[in-house]
Amino acid sequence: MVSLLKEHQLTDDEQRLMGRLVKAAAARSKHDALMERYYEGTQRLAQIGLAVPPELRRFETVVNWSRIVVDEPVRRLDVRGFVEAGQEQTSDELREQWEANNLDSGAPMLHTETAKFGRGFVTVGTNEDDREHPIISVEPSRQMVAAVDTRKRQMAGCLRQYLDFDKQRRRTLYTPNGTLWLEPTARGWTVVGRDEHRLGRVPVVMFLNRRRPGDWWGTSEMADAIPLVDAAARSLTNLQVAQESHAVPARYVFGVDPSKMVDAKTGEPLTVWEAYYTALMAYAGTGVTAGQFQAADLKNITDTVQHYGGLLASISGLPIRYFVVSTANPAAEGAIRADESRLIKNAEGKGLDWGDSWGWVMGLSRRFTTGEWAAGNPIRTLWHDAATPTFAQRADAIQKLAGGVPILSREGAWDELGWSEPRKKREREYFERQDADPYLSALSVKELAGGAAGPAAGS
Repeated sequence: MVSLLKEHQLTDDEQRLMGRLVKAAAARSKHDALMERYYEGTQRLAQIGLAVPPELRRFETVVNWSRIVVDEPVRRLDVRGFVEAGQEQTSDELREQWEANNLDSGAPMLHTETAKFGRGFVTVGTNEDDREHPIISVEPSRQMVAAVDTRKRQMAGCLRQYLDFDKQRRRTLYTPNGTLWLEPTARGWTVVGRDEHRLGRVPVVMFLNRRRPGDWWGTSEMADAIPLVDAAARSLTNLQVAQESHAVPARYVFGVDPSKMVDAKTGEPLTVWEAYYTALMAYAGTGVTAGQFQAADLKNITDTVQHYGGLLASISGLPIRYFVVSTANPAAEGAIRADESRLIKNAEGKGLDWGDSWGWVMGLSRRFTTGEWAAGNPIRTLWHDAATPTFAQRADAIQKLAGGVPILSREGAWDELGWSEPRKKREREYFERQDADPYLSALSVKELAGGAAGPAAGS
């Protein structure tokens, strides 16, 4: 009975590790909650300007530039496949693991979490239903916290705290030798399940945004944008208030007896608002003077918002047209690429960094499958082009490169076009069938010759 209870309790080392991780998560929770609000556009301004009293907070307007700053670099990142050291083609085995876990849709979520909070997490675990395909999961950053051995640059442990579908608090503790699932009981947190994988490493990979030496928290992509987002929100709030108070130009009338301003049909005195909004006012009397004040020009506020958008574009590296209306939009392909050069380099830099992390994820997956660690760090991530040429532009460029002097091989051209491995595999099969069938091969040559010569005269 005593040994059974011990199996359901944390060891002293596990208890100390979990205690440190719980404190670290609590210290980070306020920062993460703030980043979540800014990304969703639900933040509240600390102060909304001297000219706007707190009672007018209902006019508070937030322009969600924060989401743009996060989403635009992430949209440029698409994993093409994985290649191992010494191999020329991408690994079908690793692609199978990727697709088995639906990571084509999961990876963008991970990249967004990483850019939003500064860190993201992917866990790898045993698949009880299919041992050949370990479970690779993208975890919510707000639920995860890691302890890192700075000397080894390896995780010492990781903790996930979450509410399950039944609204019960639960925890998952990841250690180098096992994964523990815990639930609260009268005796404290009790182990309800263990996966004794004996990896010697924590089965969690942490992705960091703007990684720096010795910093294991990362930096949110929104960090530099937040002050300008707040400033723009204050200006837009002032604009809302000004619109409300200046929507109807102020009018004045002197020398009028209010008791004589009556409804023509009922003879009842008009209310102040009815008299103010009447399209045509007529009053008979001497010494009456009426007029209208000039409405305020709100251009100073709109120009200020445009200025903030320009500042944010310079800080974030995104084109100014992503934030404000710009009349200098680039029209040609080269101009578009030049306009987005900093965005492209930002995305490519993240691809280098996060590509290493995806390589570690796939290495963990292989360890769960084969029981052996690969020597060194042999898995590299391949990405699609982060720039924005259209398919027609790509095809035209490849045709020019491959035509005449064959600079690129057929498969090299496929890579430049961004074709996936399944698509390339199908094309290889088509070529094999074509080469094996003389009729198809001759027909293909005839079609190519006819296309080059063009239609016959009179056809």
